[in-house]
Amino acid sequence: MKKEQMVGTRLPDKLVRDLEAIEEAEQSDRSSTVRKLLYRAIKDWKLEHYARLYGDGKVSLARAARDAGVSLWEMMDYARSRKIPAQYDLEDFHKDLKTVYAGAARR
Repeated sequence: MKKEQMVGTRLPDKLVRDLEAIEEAEQSDRSSTVRKLLYRAIKDWKLEHYARLYGDGKVSLARAARDAGVSLWEMMDYARSRKIPAQYDLEDFHKDLKTVYAGAARR
């Protein structure tokens, strides 16, 4: 399996001019600049996508964080910043309390 693949695309002139301005400011070549911007865009997309799945109750917060490639704390902060309500109800709280008490009783 290849570690890297060539990807080509057509870009509008305005986007190319913006890309050239970034290349100049960053003192980097086209491939490095596009790769850096694409990594950032994909990370942002994953955060948004998995936070939305969490908000819809389709995945847990831990799963959303793992699939987005961020820490649990980062996902919590992101969900909070996007005003996504916590998917944690009273029943979940009682389960967590039982787990905590069971662990404390074993000590």
